[in-house]
Amino acid sequence: METMLIDWLHQLGTLEFWEALLEGFEGLGPLVPILLAMLESIFPPLPLIAIVALNIAAHGGFLGFVYSWLGVAAGGTVVFLFWRRASRSEQLKKAQQWVSHVDTATLFMLAVLPFTPTSFLHLAFGISDFDEKRYLLTLLAGKAVMVAMMALFGQSLLSSLKNPVYLILAIAIWAGMYWVSRKFCKKHDLD
Repeated sequence: METMLIDWLHQLGTLEFWEALLEGFEGLGPLVPILLAMLESIFPPLPLIAIVALNIAAHGGFLGFVYSWLGVAAGGTVVFLFWRRASRSEQLKKAQQWVSHVDTATLFMLAVLPFTPTSFLHLAFGISDFDEKRYLLTLLAGKAVMVAMMALFGQSLLSSLKNPVYLILAIAIWAGMYWVSRKFCKKHDLD
């Protein structure tokens, strides 16, 4: 058992393992990458950056971006509309009050930043009286920018196999985005 686990862990570190995984993933068509990206809106612990990077690696820059964006946008829309139509609870008053002070520019920034708790955004805006069309359009635009940044990061990871400088640059950019996200979330009481 222990030898089998060690062999499996060793396989994870080989380029052949990841190439075979990508080839299998690529053959599944657009539905699986879209659904994977969509699931992140429903189940936030999923690593969206890994999903986008996998989509980019399997389907190329353009299709990987499109599939990821469609999934993130569809997931956000489903969660938002679910909470919009859910019954209004007294326990959710705090979220509604918070939403009443948010403008479109702040919402856009929250949608762009990859470390914003999007499930909270979908819930809070879904149960509020915030204009549905304005929320969805802002969400679509913000998530397009966010997924494009993630696609660039995923492309950098692929490029880093040839030149490690790209990996260092990608990690530095991602760390900067994390820092900005944390500051922005703290300013807007999303901690």
